[in-house]
Amino acid sequence: MGQLAQRSGFRAAFGVGEFRALWAAEGLSQLGDQLARVALTVLVYASTNSAALAALTLALSYTPSFLGSALLSGLADRYPRREVMVVCDLISTGLVLIMAIPQMPLPVVCVAMAGVALVGGPFRSARLALLPEVLEGEAYVAALAVRSITIQTAQLLGFTLGGVLVALINPYLALALDAATFLVSAALVRWAVPYRPAPQQPEQRRRFWSSSLHGARVIASIPGLPALYVLAMLAGLYIGPEGLAAAWTAELGEPTKVVGLLMGAPAGGLIIGAWLFTRFAGPEIRPRLVGPLAGLAGLALAVCVFKPGLWAAVGILVLSGLCTAYQVQVGASFGRSAPADSRAQVMGLLNSGALTVQGIGVLLAGVLAEQIGVANTVAAAGAVGALIAVPAAVAWSRATAARETTTG
Repeated sequence: MGQLAQRSGFRAAFGVGEFRALWAAEGLSQLGDQLARVALTVLVYASTNSAALAALTLALSYTPSFLGSALLSGLADRYPRREVMVVCDLISTGLVLIMAIPQMPLPVVCVAMAGVALVGGPFRSARLALLPEVLEGEAYVAALAVRSITIQTAQLLGFTLGGVLVALINPYLALALDAATFLVSAALVRWAVPYRPAPQQPEQRRRFWSSSLHGARVIASIPGLPALYVLAMLAGLYIGPEGLAAAWTAELGEPTKVVGLLMGAPAGGLIIGAWLFTRFAGPEIRPRLVGPLAGLAGLALAVCVFKPGLWAAVGILVLSGLCTAYQVQVGASFGRSAPADSRAQVMGLLNSGALTVQGIGVLLAGVLAEQIGVANTVAAAGAVGALIAVPAAVAWSRATAARETTTG
């Protein structure tokens, strides 16, 4: 029976109309966002001839997501989650349309881009908090795997094909297409997802600015979740190769056309790993694999100390990305463990933490690479991640065993 449920997880998830709508809505938004990032980079560089300003604009498409996830995710606990998602999509539509107006001043474009990233935080938290109410069991885990695969695929397609598409049409039309994806997303959520009341009743609502602190207390109060949170944050160490791809290509003496290969290898590995992890690992085994896979993802990168060539490096990055599929189980464990009236805030803290450590990780990796080289930096990050994974994995394993004993 368990094997049958395991095999039918993906089919069961896509058999639910609500999930199909939520999946399509987020997938469209992801593709539109990647296209918009390419278009904005082209526009800013063309108008200013400044690589620094182009990079700043790109950073503004990511960084405010941290604030949105940390500070605004509680909105999806205070108000109906469907309505939060629809409002976020409509706000994003308006902001992207502002960016699509020709000759719009650069400061306005930057503020609008930051606003889109900001409201993306509560949108994702509301969606993640809603999924356990839409799906159960293997279908829920499969849905999280599908989400990871979709996001990584959208990133790969967005960066590889976005430049071509922007060149074929023009940056302003590309931004208009992004606005359309948000509008379609809002329509899908509004008309295909049934209304559910807010998890928190008005008399239960905490003061807005204390919701983040409450979410942290919820995580700390659930056995095993603090250790699992640490394992999730290892993404900040394992993301280094993506930010160092251009420098690594030069260090290897390879042409710049292979930069995308190094940047996309971890995402490609994660796509494969998420499918394998969900398809072939049973529900009773997955929690036990989290710690070992988190450590193996780092150990794979540590092999770079031997200065691998291009294809060996690509293989190492794919293997490390494959192991990071443990993050699917991290999301599932957080979603199932968090109480319904705090789930959005808890998931928001998980997202905001991941965004923060990834940004810091890329920055520190760049600084360290200037001193010891890219391959050594990647190896050092992997080794540190593997060392951190050991005590966190032990703590998580003990909590999992205790939970199994209690429920058994």
